[in-house]
Amino acid sequence: MKRYFFLLSILLNVSCQVTETIHLNTDGSGTIEVAKLRDENSYMQIVKENYSKEDIYRDTTYVFGDYIKKHQETFSRTPVADQKVFLRYSDVKVHRKASSYDKEFRTTYTQNFQKASDIVDLSKTDHYLDDIKNNYALSAEEHYYKVSYNYAGNRFNRTVAIIDTLHLKKEFDKIEEIKAKYKGYKLVQNYVLNYNFPRKIQSVSNPLAKISDDRKSLSIQFLLTDCLQNPLSTNLEVVLEPEEVD
Repeated sequence: MKRYFFLLSILLNVSCQVTETIHLNTDGSGTIEVAKLRDENSYMQIVKENYSKEDIYRDTTYVFGDYIKKHQETFSRTPVADQKVFLRYSDVKVHRKASSYDKEFRTTYTQNFQKASDIVDLSKTDHYLDDIKNNYALSAEEHYYKVSYNYAGNRFNRTVAIIDTLHLKKEFDKIEEIKAKYKGYKLVQNYVLNYNFPRKIQSVSNPLAKISDDRKSLSIQFLLTDCLQNPLSTNLEVVLEPEEVD
């Protein structure tokens, strides 16, 4: 089965907004939430009269670890190295709502962490759930980059690494075709980073970052296509002001 990075799947669905929000505490713990939301105005442009014919309602919430227990038989047959990767996602909470009545199609992934390096790449959650259910090996995945986080001293880093340059080129070309197909449409395809820190921000590596008045939070908006074609563009380093000593 050919399985694409979830953001590309969203792009193929034509319209979406993705928001990645982090709240970092003084001790380095915190929460991360990634929410993907279908933009209704954009979607309506594409499906036209079929928009009013939707008849869907689903509202489910589950924890990744419970999914492992539910599919323990297949999980136990996966390689030990793969199991260790899946277990890092144990506390990830997933909430899906698809309602044609409320016109709300949203999936939210949430993780509480003790240190930033514990944050998993939430974009892979759906694929890993599918892997456990069907006993797929991680080696069959077609992800071409990975995201990791770190917070040490007064520096916070969001680091993107390319893990498959050949696949990146293939996806780049596919996205070019999609962009050409929908050229002229007024579609919302945003990826937004909203980060909140326990101390004031001293500097940010991305000059497009908008820093709040209290200098304890920032926001950066990207085009989703840019994120997919040049994942390294979302690398970020935030330097906080030194902690005050009494």
